[in-house]
Amino acid sequence: MNALTSTSLPKHVSLLGYGGLLPFIFLALLIPFSLDYRPLFEIALVNYGAVILSFVGALHWAFAMTVLDMRAEQRRNRFIWSVIPALIAWIATLLPMPIGCLLLVIGFVAHLRQDRQLFPIMSLPAWYLPLRLRLTLVASVCLLLVAIVEALNS
Repeated sequence: MNALTSTSLPKHVSLLGYGGLLPFIFLALLIPFSLDYRPLFEIALVNYGAVILSFVGALHWAFAMTVLDMRAEQRRNRFIWSVIPALIAWIATLLPMPIGCLLLVIGFVAHLRQDRQLFPIMSLPAWYLPLRLRLTLVASVCLLLVAIVEALNS
């Protein structure tokens, strides 16, 4: 069965998607309890979040290139949107840590909103939006918790 037409989440997609949450989770757990390495772990978290946000933005570039029945305006909007997460991510790496985390959360939530708008336009697998929601929720909670810890310790 083709993973893109399946209604159930393919195992390899599940492993890759949820595995991608491990750095968010581990760093969010390490940061509050590691005074010596906290700055390094905070930089690692923001940079990892930036990489992942850029990755999900690139999905829309791929959609714009490959979806055949998309109107020209929709295709243009997908290309435009696809670079915005990378710009948000880059700015997040330049800001003080708690603000960078908050900006990444805004980027992830905005991207989820874009995915929801895209869903009726194209034939995405039924598992795509629920997976994106769960991944966005866990990554965002980790980033928010670390931003709170950092704000309280400043």
